Amino acid sequence: MNTEKLNFTVPSKARMFSMALMAVGLISIIVMFLTDHVEGDAHYHNNRAWSNVFAGAFFFMAIALAAAFFLGLQYAAEAGWATTIKRVIEAVTMYLPWGLSFLMLLFILGQFHVHHIYHWMADGIATPGHENYDEVIANKMGYFGWFWWLRTILYIIGWMWFTFKLRNNSLAADKLDIDINNSYHWKNVKLGAWFMVLFAVTSSTASWDWVMSIDTHWFSTLFGWYIFSGMWISALVAITILIIWLRKLGYLEFVTESTVHDMGKWMFAISFLWTYLYFSQFMLIWYADIPEEVVYYQTRWESYKALMWTVFFINFALPMVMLMSRDSKRNFFFLMFVGTIIFIGHYLDVIMIVMPGTVGHHWTGLSWMEFGTFFFFLGLFIHVVLNALAKAPLLVKHHPFLEESLHHST
Repeated sequence: MNTEKLNFTVPSKARMFSMALMAVGLISIIVMFLTDHVEGDAHYHNNRAWSNVFAGAFFFMAIALAAAFFLGLQYAAEAGWATTIKRVIEAVTMYLPWGLSFLMLLFILGQFHVHHIYHWMADGIATPGHENYDEVIANKMGYFGWFWWLRTILYIIGWMWFTFKLRNNSLAADKLDIDINNSYHWKNVKLGAWFMVLFAVTSSTASWDWVMSIDTHWFSTLFGWYIFSGMWISALVAITILIIWLRKLGYLEFVTESTVHDMGKWMFAISFLWTYLYFSQFMLIWYADIPEEVVYYQTRWESYKALMWTVFFINFALPMVMLMSRDSKRNFFFLMFVGTIIFIGHYLDVIMIVMPGTVGHHWTGLSWMEFGTFFFFLGLFIHVVLNALAKAPLLVKHHPFLEESLHHST
């Protein structure tokens, strides 16, 4: 094993690429805010711009959160196969504070009526006689208001604590000359198990609070799982692409082909989970045909039909056809190519979730606005993750399943 390749140095080209993406994205965001308006509709002013920023902030935060879930899952299940890629997963989780910071800023700006992403935050929404009064939302204000903010703060504290605790224990084990009892590993096994309990509840409730409440009148009991499956597949793709890229640079030579193959199997499987939830939510609402539920899909069908079909094709048909065979999941270039398309597809899925509730029928289709915002957050994500990778050796030490992972074969 080449010990020189155990310590990652961010290539200058990668650093310049991430900075260029951020610069192009930032310029696009500024222009977007200067040009986004509809004559005679003050409520809409800049709403597409703010919605794009929210979509980008949420998408990349969700990737980091799902990576933290995937890391905790490996510990809780005492899985050995992914030991050699733990540093990559940990690096992706380090974007979490950045993503949550952007979202918290957006929440605060919404509360002060700088934007109108959340209709329930509008002034006078629960005040009878006010021009903005909405009886349905007024009856839900016990769930929103201060209770919503309390939940949001608890989500952030809980997720951050578990994520950094898992990371710090992993790094602390590396500093020991010998760890006969694998003490830090077993601490993380317990942490991972507790994190699974926390995540099982908060991943759903946070998706209700932060995303489903954009369409305040509407609700779905499957929505939390739907958002979870989307963030999970996006995180798997990001981790897989990063592993393949590092191997191409000469790093991660200790990661076996079978480990990358297993990541491909995860991508294939979770794509089907997403499809199952996507269809189930639609089918149950269509079958029940209750007016306050079908309006969610009616808006999307009338003004976002092309985007709906694009999202479905990319995120279901593409992985089903292209990742079904064993050989496709062992062809690294092919896996990276398909993964990149799936990654973009799930970003478009977030756009489809957010825009109808904030922009409605004013939306005119995909444009440079959506992609400019995507470039900014993608550049920031790459910058943060690569810097996190450079702060620790790429291979963990004192792990009871290390040898198993080094010789993993399927």
